[in-house]
Amino acid sequence: MEELYGIVGQMKAAPGKRAELVGYLLEGTQGMPGNLAYIIAEDLADPDGIWITEVWRSKADHAASLSLPSVQDAITKGRPLIAGFGTRVETRPLGMGEA
Repeated sequence: MEELYGIVGQMKAAPGKRAELVGYLLEGTQGMPGNLAYIIAEDLADPDGIWITEVWRSKADHAASLSLPSVQDAITKGRPLIAGFGTRVETRPLGMGEA
């Protein structure tokens, strides 16, 4: 069995564009095969900051997601609204608690 694959990343929206960018990200990342969690969170200390936490069944599933039409569309729409990127780390999720 392959190990789970995770990513935690920080993104900075152009001033005043965070809500619009988050909308594109949420819309374009629904129903991705192999994705167990795709969480987008607002940074409470930065009005333009976004944190994204992803959990995948495998690194290959994550790589394959980048070619999905919905993801490509989100990238195309969102790219002009991105001012930059911060911390990005790859992780090995060990499990997910029940809500």
